[in-house]
Amino acid sequence: MGLTSKTTGATQVITVESDRIDAAMAIQFKEDMRRETETECDRVILDLTGVEFIDSSGLGAIVASMKQLGDGRRLDLSGLQPVVEKVFRLTRMDTVFKLFTTLDDALAETLD
Repeated sequence: MGLTSKTTGATQVITVESDRIDAAMAIQFKEDMRRETETECDRVILDLTGVEFIDSSGLGAIVASMKQLGDGRRLDLSGLQPVVEKVFRLTRMDTVFKLFTTLDDALAETLD
């Protein structure tokens, strides 16, 4: 599982460098996310542009990553491919996360 990270002001952008987040890589994803989000950024954007498949384990790993951020920090998602976005909508996780069509759209929104 590969993640890359960059910080812009109070926002950290983490890009998933894999085409899938599934049971085979969910544990590694959670560990990598924990390590990457040790910063003090108030907002983390997870860029899923390259992710073409996600299963329930992958969804759970993203939820766990959000929870480990703690109170006062936010995890937003960008670049969801149609199949991945459908998983978030079918499971109603689109009510838990803010979903943005592109990373630029996510970056354009400021924190409240």
